[in-house]
Amino acid sequence: MTNKEYRGRIAPSPTGLLHLGHAMTFWRAQERARQAGGKLVLRIEDLDRDRCRREFADAIIGDLHWFGLDWDEGPDIGGPFAPYLQSQRRSRYLEAWEKLRVGGFVYPCKCSRKDVMEASLAPHDENEGPIYPGTCRPRSSGVEAAVPAAEWKNLQATRLPAQGRGKIVATPKPFGAERGGLPPVTAAATTTAAAATHWRFRVPDGARIEFVDERVGKQSAVAGRDFGDFIVWRRDDVPAYQLAVVVDDAAMRISEVVRGEDLLRSTFRQLLLYRALDLTPPQFFHTQLVVDESGKRLAKRHGALSLRALRERGAVPEELRARYENKS
Repeated sequence: MTNKEYRGRIAPSPTGLLHLGHAMTFWRAQERARQAGGKLVLRIEDLDRDRCRREFADAIIGDLHWFGLDWDEGPDIGGPFAPYLQSQRRSRYLEAWEKLRVGGFVYPCKCSRKDVMEASLAPHDENEGPIYPGTCRPRSSGVEAAVPAAEWKNLQATRLPAQGRGKIVATPKPFGAERGGLPPVTAAATTTAAAATHWRFRVPDGARIEFVDERVGKQSAVAGRDFGDFIVWRRDDVPAYQLAVVVDDAAMRISEVVRGEDLLRSTFRQLLLYRALDLTPPQFFHTQLVVDESGKRLAKRHGALSLRALRERGAVPEELRARYENKS
Protein backbone atom coordinates (compact mmCIF):
# COMPACT_ATOMS: atom_id res chain seq x y z
CA MET A 1 0.00 0.00 0.00
CA THR A 2 1.22 3.49 -0.71
CA ASN A 3 2.06 6.04 1.95
CA LYS A 4 -0.85 8.32 1.07
CA GLU A 5 -3.43 5.56 1.27
CA TYR A 6 -2.65 4.07 4.66
CA ARG A 7 -4.61 5.54 7.56
CA GLY A 8 -4.85 3.24 10.56
CA ARG A 9 -6.82 4.16 13.66
CA ILE A 10 -6.93 3.38 17.34
CA ALA A 11 -10.15 4.01 19.20
CA PRO A 12 -10.28 3.40 22.96
CA SER A 13 -13.52 3.75 24.86
CA PRO A 14 -12.97 6.10 27.81
CA THR A 15 -14.72 4.19 30.59
CA GLY A 16 -12.05 4.84 33.17
CA LEU A 17 -9.22 2.39 32.56
CA LEU A 18 -7.34 1.28 29.47
CA HIS A 19 -6.42 -2.39 29.55
CA LEU A 20 -2.98 -3.72 28.66
CA GLY A 21 -4.48 -5.97 25.99
CA HIS A 22 -5.99 -2.96 24.24
CA ALA A 23 -2.72 -1.08 24.49
CA MET A 24 -0.91 -3.94 22.75
CA THR A 25 -3.50 -3.88 19.96
CA PHE A 26 -2.91 -0.15 19.55
CA TRP A 27 0.84 -0.81 19.50
CA ARG A 28 0.35 -3.20 16.60
CA ALA A 29 -1.72 -0.55 14.79
CA GLN A 30 1.09 1.95 15.25
CA GLU A 31 3.65 -0.53 13.92
CA ARG A 32 1.60 -1.19 10.80
CA ALA A 33 1.03 2.51 10.20
CA ARG A 34 4.73 3.29 10.53
CA GLN A 35 5.75 0.35 8.33
CA ALA A 36 3.42 1.62 5.61
CA GLY A 37 4.64 5.18 5.98
CA GLY A 38 1.07 6.16 6.72
CA LYS A 39 -0.80 7.96 9.45
CA LEU A 40 -2.20 6.79 12.77
CA VAL A 41 -5.48 8.31 13.95
CA LEU A 42 -6.67 8.40 17.57
CA ARG A 43 -10.44 8.57 17.97
CA ILE A 44 -12.11 8.44 21.37
CA GLU A 45 -15.31 6.38 21.41
CA ASP A 46 -17.17 8.15 24.22
CA LEU A 47 -20.80 7.64 23.26
CA ASP A 48 -21.82 5.99 26.54
CA ARG A 49 -22.79 9.05 28.54
CA ASP A 50 -23.22 7.11 31.80
CA ARG A 51 -19.68 5.71 31.81
CA CYS A 52 -17.63 8.14 29.73
CA ARG A 53 -16.29 11.39 31.12
CA ARG A 54 -13.95 13.89 29.54
CA GLU A 55 -11.40 13.43 32.33
CA PHE A 56 -11.28 9.72 31.45
CA ALA A 57 -10.43 10.57 27.86
CA ASP A 58 -7.65 12.91 28.99
CA ALA A 59 -6.27 10.20 31.29
CA ILE A 60 -6.29 7.63 28.48
CA ILE A 61 -4.35 9.98 26.20
CA GLY A 62 -1.71 10.30 28.93
CA ASP A 63 -1.58 6.53 29.44
CA LEU A 64 -1.18 5.88 25.72
CA HIS A 65 1.69 8.35 25.46
CA TRP A 66 3.35 6.73 28.48
CA PHE A 67 3.06 3.34 26.78
CA GLY A 68 4.92 4.67 23.74
CA LEU A 69 2.13 5.49 21.32
CA ASP A 70 2.26 8.56 19.12
CA TRP A 71 -0.49 9.44 16.65
CA ASP A 72 -0.77 11.88 13.77
CA GLU A 73 -4.36 13.02 14.35
CA GLY A 74 -6.50 13.02 17.46
CA PRO A 75 -8.54 15.00 19.99
CA ASP A 76 -5.42 16.44 21.61
CA ILE A 77 -3.71 17.61 18.40
CA GLY A 78 -6.54 17.98 15.89
CA GLY A 79 -6.47 17.02 12.23
CA PRO A 80 -8.37 17.36 8.95
CA PHE A 81 -11.27 15.14 10.05
CA ALA A 82 -12.04 16.63 13.47
CA PRO A 83 -13.74 16.24 15.83
CA TYR A 84 -12.04 13.07 17.08
CA LEU A 85 -14.47 12.55 19.98
CA GLN A 86 -17.53 10.53 18.95
CA SER A 87 -19.68 12.47 21.40
CA GLN A 88 -19.20 15.49 19.12
CA ARG A 89 -20.18 13.66 15.91
CA ARG A 90 -23.84 12.94 16.63
CA SER A 91 -25.26 14.70 13.55
CA ARG A 92 -23.30 12.33 11.30
CA TYR A 93 -24.78 9.28 12.99
CA LEU A 94 -28.30 10.68 12.75
CA GLU A 95 -27.81 11.30 9.06
CA ALA A 96 -26.70 7.69 8.53
CA TRP A 97 -29.61 6.37 10.59
CA GLU A 98 -32.03 8.41 8.50
CA LYS A 99 -30.59 6.99 5.28
CA LEU A 100 -30.99 3.48 6.64
CA ARG A 101 -34.56 4.22 7.76
CA VAL A 102 -35.59 5.78 4.44
CA GLY A 103 -33.96 2.93 2.56
CA GLY A 104 -35.87 0.31 4.55
CA PHE A 105 -32.79 -1.28 6.07
CA VAL A 106 -33.78 -0.78 9.72
CA TYR A 107 -36.91 -1.20 11.83
CA PRO A 108 -37.94 -0.22 15.38
CA CYS A 109 -37.60 -2.89 18.06
CA LYS A 110 -38.98 -2.87 21.61
CA CYS A 111 -37.09 -5.97 22.79
CA SER A 112 -34.67 -5.65 25.68
CA ARG A 113 -31.46 -7.64 25.95
CA LYS A 114 -33.22 -9.86 28.50
CA ASP A 115 -36.08 -10.47 26.07
CA VAL A 116 -33.64 -11.56 23.37
CA MET A 117 -31.70 -13.80 25.75
CA GLU A 118 -34.89 -15.56 26.85
CA ALA A 119 -36.41 -15.90 23.38
CA SER A 120 -33.35 -17.01 21.42
CA LEU A 121 -32.38 -20.66 21.16
CA ALA A 122 -29.11 -19.99 19.34
CA PRO A 123 -25.87 -20.61 21.25
CA HIS A 124 -23.53 -17.73 21.89
CA ASP A 125 -20.11 -17.15 23.40
CA GLU A 126 -18.56 -14.39 25.47
CA ASN A 127 -17.91 -12.26 22.38
CA GLU A 128 -21.32 -12.70 20.76
CA GLY A 129 -24.81 -12.22 22.06
CA PRO A 130 -27.68 -14.51 21.05
CA ILE A 131 -29.16 -14.26 17.57
CA TYR A 132 -32.19 -11.99 17.52
CA PRO A 133 -35.30 -14.17 17.11
CA GLY A 134 -37.15 -11.64 14.94
CA THR A 135 -39.85 -10.71 17.44
CA CYS A 136 -40.32 -7.17 16.07
CA ARG A 137 -39.14 -7.82 12.52
CA PRO A 138 -41.60 -6.68 9.83
CA ARG A 139 -42.78 -9.33 7.42
CA SER A 140 -41.57 -7.29 4.47
CA SER A 141 -39.25 -4.34 4.03
CA GLY A 142 -38.17 -1.71 1.56
CA VAL A 143 -34.93 -3.63 1.11
CA GLU A 144 -36.71 -6.64 -0.35
CA ALA A 145 -38.61 -4.45 -2.78
CA ALA A 146 -35.67 -2.31 -3.85
CA VAL A 147 -32.88 -4.89 -3.90
CA PRO A 148 -33.37 -8.27 -5.60
CA ALA A 149 -32.54 -11.18 -3.32
CA ALA A 150 -29.94 -12.45 -5.77
CA GLU A 151 -27.87 -9.30 -5.26
CA TRP A 152 -27.38 -10.17 -1.60
CA LYS A 153 -25.85 -13.50 -2.45
CA ASN A 154 -22.11 -13.90 -2.04
CA LEU A 155 -21.57 -10.36 -0.82
CA GLN A 156 -17.86 -10.24 -0.17
CA ALA A 157 -15.05 -7.87 0.60
CA THR A 158 -11.79 -8.41 -1.23
CA ARG A 159 -8.57 -6.52 -1.66
CA LEU A 160 -8.18 -4.33 -4.69
CA PRO A 161 -5.32 -4.81 -7.18
CA ALA A 162 -1.90 -3.41 -6.30
CA GLN A 163 -2.75 0.13 -7.38
CA GLY A 164 -5.71 0.22 -5.03
CA ARG A 165 -4.45 -1.70 -2.02
CA GLY A 166 -5.23 -0.28 1.34
CA LYS A 167 -8.95 -0.51 0.67
CA ILE A 168 -11.56 -3.23 0.80
CA VAL A 169 -14.54 -3.05 -1.49
CA ALA A 170 -17.83 -4.87 -1.38
CA THR A 171 -19.28 -6.57 -4.43
CA PRO A 172 -21.63 -6.32 -6.24
CA LYS A 173 -22.10 -2.55 -6.58
CA PRO A 174 -23.18 -0.69 -3.45
CA PHE A 175 -26.81 0.15 -2.88
CA GLY A 176 -27.57 3.52 -4.34
CA ALA A 177 -25.52 2.75 -7.45
CA GLU A 178 -28.40 0.60 -8.72
CA ARG A 179 -31.13 2.82 -7.33
CA GLY A 180 -29.83 6.30 -8.06
CA GLY A 181 -28.78 6.95 -4.46
CA LEU A 182 -30.73 7.21 -1.24
CA PRO A 183 -32.91 10.28 -0.68
CA PRO A 184 -31.02 13.27 0.77
CA VAL A 185 -31.28 13.84 4.49
CA THR A 186 -33.29 16.92 5.42
CA ALA A 187 -32.45 19.36 8.17
CA ALA A 188 -35.45 18.10 10.11
CA ALA A 189 -34.18 14.54 9.96
CA THR A 190 -31.01 15.45 11.83
CA THR A 191 -33.07 16.66 14.77
CA THR A 192 -35.67 13.90 14.73
CA ALA A 193 -35.35 11.67 17.78
CA ALA A 194 -34.46 8.12 16.85
CA ALA A 195 -34.90 7.26 20.51
CA ALA A 196 -37.59 5.63 22.66
CA THR A 197 -36.98 2.36 20.83
CA HIS A 198 -34.14 0.29 19.50
CA TRP A 199 -33.55 0.34 15.74
CA ARG A 200 -32.28 -2.91 14.22
CA PHE A 201 -30.62 -3.54 10.88
CA ARG A 202 -32.43 -6.27 8.97
CA VAL A 203 -29.80 -8.70 7.74
CA PRO A 204 -30.34 -10.49 4.40
CA ASP A 205 -31.09 -14.03 5.59
CA GLY A 206 -29.05 -16.62 3.73
CA ALA A 207 -26.59 -14.19 2.19
CA ARG A 208 -22.94 -15.18 2.51
CA ILE A 209 -20.62 -12.35 3.51
CA GLU A 210 -16.88 -12.77 3.02
CA PHE A 211 -13.80 -10.66 3.57
CA VAL A 212 -10.06 -11.18 3.57
CA ASP A 213 -8.44 -10.36 6.89
CA GLU A 214 -4.84 -9.20 6.63
CA ARG A 215 -3.70 -11.62 9.34
CA VAL A 216 -6.04 -14.61 9.44
CA GLY A 217 -7.08 -14.70 5.77
CA LYS A 218 -10.50 -15.32 4.24
CA GLN A 219 -13.47 -15.12 6.60
CA SER A 220 -17.04 -16.12 5.82
CA ALA A 221 -20.42 -16.01 7.55
CA VAL A 222 -24.06 -16.50 6.58
CA ALA A 223 -26.46 -13.77 7.63
CA GLY A 224 -29.35 -15.03 9.72
CA ARG A 225 -27.46 -18.16 10.70
CA ASP A 226 -24.17 -16.94 12.14
CA PHE A 227 -25.52 -13.57 13.25
CA GLY A 228 -28.88 -11.89 13.20
CA ASP A 229 -30.53 -8.48 13.06
CA PHE A 230 -28.42 -6.07 15.11
CA ILE A 231 -29.00 -2.74 16.84
CA VAL A 232 -27.79 0.43 15.13
CA TRP A 233 -29.51 2.92 17.44
CA ARG A 234 -30.29 2.33 21.10
CA ARG A 235 -33.49 3.24 22.89
CA ASP A 236 -31.53 5.61 25.16
CA ASP A 237 -30.88 7.73 22.03
CA VAL A 238 -27.27 6.63 21.53
CA PRO A 239 -25.93 5.26 18.22
CA ALA A 240 -24.64 1.72 18.53
CA TYR A 241 -20.98 0.80 18.07
CA GLN A 242 -21.55 -0.84 14.69
CA LEU A 243 -23.07 2.26 13.12
CA ALA A 244 -20.75 4.82 14.72
CA VAL A 245 -17.50 3.13 13.68
CA VAL A 246 -18.66 2.64 10.09
CA VAL A 247 -19.68 6.27 9.74
CA ASP A 248 -16.46 7.56 11.33
CA ASP A 249 -14.04 5.22 9.58
CA ALA A 250 -15.51 6.22 6.22
CA ALA A 251 -15.54 9.93 7.06
CA MET A 252 -11.95 9.83 8.34
CA ARG A 253 -10.83 7.83 5.31
CA ILE A 254 -9.44 5.00 7.40
CA SER A 255 -7.81 2.44 5.11
CA GLU A 256 -7.07 -0.24 7.74
CA VAL A 257 -8.66 -1.09 11.08
CA VAL A 258 -6.47 -3.01 13.54
CA ARG A 259 -8.37 -4.62 16.39
CA GLY A 260 -8.59 -7.81 18.46
CA GLU A 261 -9.82 -11.03 16.89
CA ASP A 262 -12.74 -11.07 19.33
CA LEU A 263 -14.30 -8.48 16.99
CA LEU A 264 -14.04 -10.60 13.83
CA ARG A 265 -17.78 -11.25 13.75
CA SER A 266 -18.50 -7.53 13.97
CA THR A 267 -16.85 -7.10 10.58
CA PHE A 268 -19.67 -8.92 8.79
CA ARG A 269 -22.26 -6.59 10.28
CA GLN A 270 -20.19 -3.56 9.40
CA LEU A 271 -19.75 -4.69 5.80
CA LEU A 272 -23.53 -4.78 5.48
CA LEU A 273 -23.73 -1.24 6.82
CA TYR A 274 -21.02 -0.03 4.44
CA ARG A 275 -22.98 -1.46 1.54
CA ALA A 276 -26.33 -0.06 2.68
CA LEU A 277 -24.81 3.41 3.16
CA ASP A 278 -22.94 3.26 -0.16
CA LEU A 279 -19.54 3.59 1.55
CA THR A 280 -16.22 1.92 0.82
CA PRO A 281 -15.01 -0.26 3.71
CA PRO A 282 -11.39 -0.39 4.90
CA GLN A 283 -9.30 -3.49 5.16
CA PHE A 284 -9.08 -5.29 8.49
CA PHE A 285 -6.29 -6.75 10.58
CA HIS A 286 -7.46 -8.73 13.60
CA THR A 287 -4.70 -9.42 16.10
CA GLN A 288 -4.36 -12.34 18.46
CA LEU A 289 -5.70 -11.59 21.91
CA VAL A 290 -3.14 -11.05 24.65
CA VAL A 291 -3.01 -14.00 27.07
CA ASP A 292 -1.40 -14.68 30.42
CA GLU A 293 1.17 -17.34 31.30
CA SER A 294 -1.54 -20.02 31.41
CA GLY A 295 -2.83 -19.11 27.98
CA LYS A 296 -6.01 -17.43 29.24
CA ARG A 297 -7.14 -14.18 27.71
CA LEU A 298 -6.32 -11.03 29.66
CA ALA A 299 -9.83 -9.75 30.26
CA LYS A 300 -11.06 -6.29 31.18
CA ARG A 301 -11.89 -7.56 34.64
CA HIS A 302 -8.19 -7.86 35.37
CA GLY A 303 -8.00 -4.34 36.76
CA ALA A 304 -4.42 -4.83 37.90
CA LEU A 305 -3.44 -4.93 34.22
CA SER A 306 -4.80 -1.50 33.35
CA LEU A 307 -2.17 0.94 32.14
CA ARG A 308 -2.99 3.22 35.06
CA ALA A 309 -2.37 0.49 37.64
CA LEU A 310 0.81 -0.63 35.88
CA ARG A 311 2.14 2.93 35.80
CA GLU A 312 1.45 3.38 39.50
CA ARG A 313 3.37 0.18 40.27
CA GLY A 314 6.39 1.46 38.38
CA ALA A 315 6.12 -0.81 35.34
CA VAL A 316 8.37 -0.08 32.37
CA PRO A 317 6.55 0.18 29.00
CA GLU A 318 9.45 -1.35 27.05
CA GLU A 319 9.41 -4.41 29.29
CA LEU A 320 5.64 -4.79 28.98
CA ARG A 321 5.80 -4.60 25.20
CA ALA A 322 8.64 -7.10 25.04
CA ARG A 323 6.71 -9.49 27.27
CA TYR A 324 3.45 -9.44 25.36
CA GLU A 325 4.37 -8.36 21.84
CA ASN A 326 4.70 -11.88 20.41
CA LYS A 327 1.29 -12.75 21.82
CA SER A 328 -0.60 -9.90 20.22
